[in-house]
Amino acid sequence: MDLFEHAAAKRPEGPAVQTVSAFTRMLAGRLADLGRVSVEGEVAEVKCAASGHMYFAVKDANAQLSCIAWKSTVQRLKLQIKPGDQLVLHGKIDVYQPQGKYSLIVDRVERQGLGALLARLEKLKEELQAKGWFDRKRPLPRLPRMIGVVTSRDTAGWQDFQKTHAQRWPLFPLRLAHARVQGKGSADLVARAIDRLAASGVDLICVIRGGGSLEDLWTFNELAVAEAVFRCPVPVISGVGHQSDMTLIDLVADHRAHTPTDAAQVAVPERAAFLEALERGDEHLSRAFERVLEERVQALAHLASRPVLRDAHNLLVGPRDRLQSLESKLIHGAGRSIQASGALLAALANRLIGCDPALKLEQGRSRIETLGPRLSGALAQNLEGRQQRLELVTRGLKALSPLAVLDRGYSITRDSKGQALRAASDAKVGAKIETILAAGRVRSLVESAQDSPEGEGVE
Repeated sequence: MDLFEHAAAKRPEGPAVQTVSAFTRMLAGRLADLGRVSVEGEVAEVKCAASGHMYFAVKDANAQLSCIAWKSTVQRLKLQIKPGDQLVLHGKIDVYQPQGKYSLIVDRVERQGLGALLARLEKLKEELQAKGWFDRKRPLPRLPRMIGVVTSRDTAGWQDFQKTHAQRWPLFPLRLAHARVQGKGSADLVARAIDRLAASGVDLICVIRGGGSLEDLWTFNELAVAEAVFRCPVPVISGVGHQSDMTLIDLVADHRAHTPTDAAQVAVPERAAFLEALERGDEHLSRAFERVLEERVQALAHLASRPVLRDAHNLLVGPRDRLQSLESKLIHGAGRSIQASGALLAALANRLIGCDPALKLEQGRSRIETLGPRLSGALAQNLEGRQQRLELVTRGLKALSPLAVLDRGYSITRDSKGQALRAASDAKVGAKIETILAAGRVRSLVESAQDSPEGEGVE
């Protein structure tokens, strides 16, 4: 018995011995029974494979967990992470049996703390960019009648703005809409302040705040403030934080100033420069007026030197002669027109007399009196001729009528079917016959019938 056989013979009773593969499969099954899990931690390292899969690890103070996000998950979540990100990972535990390593297969990711805020901000930027909110840049008025300022009266940013305002144009009109610019609910206060200023009649609005951390400036990353700037009917200048700070309102505003001081320099005109420009404009206008006046004087002198203007009487001679000629033509033409119209009127009057309705009626009455007797005689003569022809036709019809034959003593005999009997043989013994006389009818019953010998018929 060798050493191994001796050890096997003396093995105490306990759990069954398993191979590494069997044990790993058993462990994988137990981990699979956990179902979905959620793990919070800080990203420690990230590796993006050429296949598109992402391999990374999360850790806390005492442990580290390997994680895998397959290519489909990376694409679906548009996953972008880096070391230091605080994440909450959701998925299932899987065991890679060849190496005996377990990993969290991630299918959903949530960001925690500042990382979540930045991710939400980036998503909001993408949405507003797609809507075109960052593309609208309206020109700023060169000389606004009133400038509105949205900020807190207690901030250093407002003090800087006032200082620059005093340096450039101390009496230039400003209107402050006080609003808390940091903390819970400040975004709604700033948005309402912008709306109030827009409704008050200002020509330009500056939204300003001094520098601070990302959390301090977060009010100006809220959608409510961006919406108020976009719907504002007048141009808006943003002056939030320092040059390195970029907030959502900076992208939506019509002009981005790096600081509140810069916003004042852009919005408030410089009085000295304005007066200087005004003087230059006055000089330019005076020179232009003198030049135009000189040109008009020269043009007037040129016109005055023309002969036609030196003797104005010559201007009236030609038109006066033409007027007299036209007057003479008008008088003669009007006379001829009146004569022609009179002749035409007389001719029309004569035609109208001939068309007098009373005259036409009298002529018609005379014609009726003349033609009436002639028409009556013609009708009587025509009627008499027609009566004579009717009598002749009537006598002819009577002569041809069978009834006239009956009047001379003849008769007509018919069988029961109404057929005329022409020979005695046409009547059958026992048949009923009918004899038509000149006056009446006789119905008989045939007892015998015999035709006449040939040649003895009635003529």
